[in-house]
Amino acid sequence: MISIILPIYNEQDGLASFMRSLESELTKLKEDVEVIFINDGSTDDSLVLVKNYCDSNNRYKYLDLSRNFGHQIAVTAGIDHALGDKIVLMDADGQDPPSVIPEMLAKMEEGYDVVYAKRIKRQEESLLKKMTASFFYKLLNKITSIEIPVDTGDLRIMNRKIVEGLKKMPEKQRYLRGQIAWLGYKQTSVSYERHGRNAGTTGYTYRKMIHLALDAITSFSNLPLRLATISGFVCALIGFLLILYTLYSRFILQVYEPGWSSLMITIVFLGGIQLMGIGIIGEYISRINDNVKNRPLYLIAETNITLNA
Repeated sequence: MISIILPIYNEQDGLASFMRSLESELTKLKEDVEVIFINDGSTDDSLVLVKNYCDSNNRYKYLDLSRNFGHQIAVTAGIDHALGDKIVLMDADGQDPPSVIPEMLAKMEEGYDVVYAKRIKRQEESLLKKMTASFFYKLLNKITSIEIPVDTGDLRIMNRKIVEGLKKMPEKQRYLRGQIAWLGYKQTSVSYERHGRNAGTTGYTYRKMIHLALDAITSFSNLPLRLATISGFVCALIGFLLILYTLYSRFILQVYEPGWSSLMITIVFLGGIQLMGIGIIGEYISRINDNVKNRPLYLIAETNITLNA
């Protein structure tokens, strides 16, 4: 069986168009298929449309989360309830074309555990977004010990071995692209052109992308903490040199005159470094705190899937 995971957030205007293209591709597949919609706290009529699809086809299932938990957790909820031997992750906004699914399946038959879709062209994306995304991926690969593919999203297919590995990773700050890369095994890519949305505007605002970037960096790299430590040593060295220079000026050159400007520059410089270090440490502590609480990743308000007690 193939499980297709579709996170939904306010997609009422473009869902019908996407489903027509998806159903067209499903008719070409020889395997059994289940489609799992995850309604991530939509405020429009997305859930009504999803229920209509599920009522018309017993291959369609849905999970209605109790609120908006975020894209990565919504996808995780779908993975947790997928029964397929092969699991496809994709968005339902039309940017990820279902026509890529057969190509990814064919590639997987060559013995790969993960086949991810690599974008060779992005439609309807601003130059700023392309530049910031490129910079982020290059930075992430520089500061982490694993290689996370550039120009990829969550569109991919993976086997049950990968799914079971993901289920053993209980962290609250999910970054699935990084987690799947961390698991290793045999992974490869297929190329595709990313389309524009069928309708509406993206739910991934710059604010959410910044949060995702922070989750990615703090989940897969300790470099920010090391930078804070190194900055502390550098500031201490600069401070020690300033003390030596002050003593030299006072007792040797006899030209020592305390100045307000130099004092304020030193205080602001050292204070800024200290606050930066505290902020970086705080980001890590915040994430440790979230995981120590051990709250569930998500809560399900309604579903047509039989859940284990």
